[in-house]
Amino acid sequence: MGQPCVLSLSCPDRPGLVADVAGFLAERGCNIVDAEQYEDPLTARFFMRIAFDPADHEAEALRAQFTPLAGRHAMDWKLRDPGFVPRVVIMVSKFDHCLSDLLYRQRIGELRMEVAGIVCNHPREALTDTAIIGDVPFHHLPVTPSTKAEQEAAVRALVEESGAELVILARYMQILSDEMTHFLSGRCINIHHSFLPGFKGARPYHQAHARGVKMIGATSHYVTSELDEGPIIAQDVVAIGHRELPEELVARGRDVERRVLARAVKAHLEDRVFLNGSRTVVFAH
Repeated sequence: MGQPCVLSLSCPDRPGLVADVAGFLAERGCNIVDAEQYEDPLTARFFMRIAFDPADHEAEALRAQFTPLAGRHAMDWKLRDPGFVPRVVIMVSKFDHCLSDLLYRQRIGELRMEVAGIVCNHPREALTDTAIIGDVPFHHLPVTPSTKAEQEAAVRALVEESGAELVILARYMQILSDEMTHFLSGRCINIHHSFLPGFKGARPYHQAHARGVKMIGATSHYVTSELDEGPIIAQDVVAIGHRELPEELVARGRDVERRVLARAVKAHLEDRVFLNGSRTVVFAH
């Protein structure tokens, strides 16, 4: 079997949802190869992800046939074609460790995505690892308070023209405007260099050191107009000791930032993340 189709959906919870979806696929000879579901008792909402062999059916035909069933259940849903590769735009500032990690994981096949472009508010030469960028289109779009609207308009145009369905803020050290966060709602992932909530603002590792913390971490979340308050996708922590200096915390922090961002991006690309109000439902791989 080749690459499966992936059906992901959410809707108000009610009896018979699993039977209806599974029956739809069974009637068409589609074999389910992976399935996950969750019923949230707090919101009474149902979430489901199914990977299946489409047999001889085209994904477009299955979408058309599934639409009436989805309508009856008020579903938010999408059905991915086999082999679909999402296009992404990655935004970065001078700290490029997350960018390099994402590009490496993409090239070894760990992240199934096509990088349509890299946006940086500094020249390419300001980055540490320029070699890994290779021939990926690089867009130097500097930004100042007076040019922010113009710069963001250029970014929006790039996203639309490239067909990118995800924007990754790989340590992009600029605050997006409300207009920009609205444009990217549900399709922009950020990595925050602390285990939220706490130690916001500049020099978080130095703040953590000054407070004598015994654990540092990173948080990856969807971007919203509320700074660093978007729905969380992935988090991780690492224990530290009293002997470690701020510079050592920074180095260890870089490692956890890479891991957490890659985990969040992978989950999104595979349609494993569902927005659930201010929270997320994330199905494990």
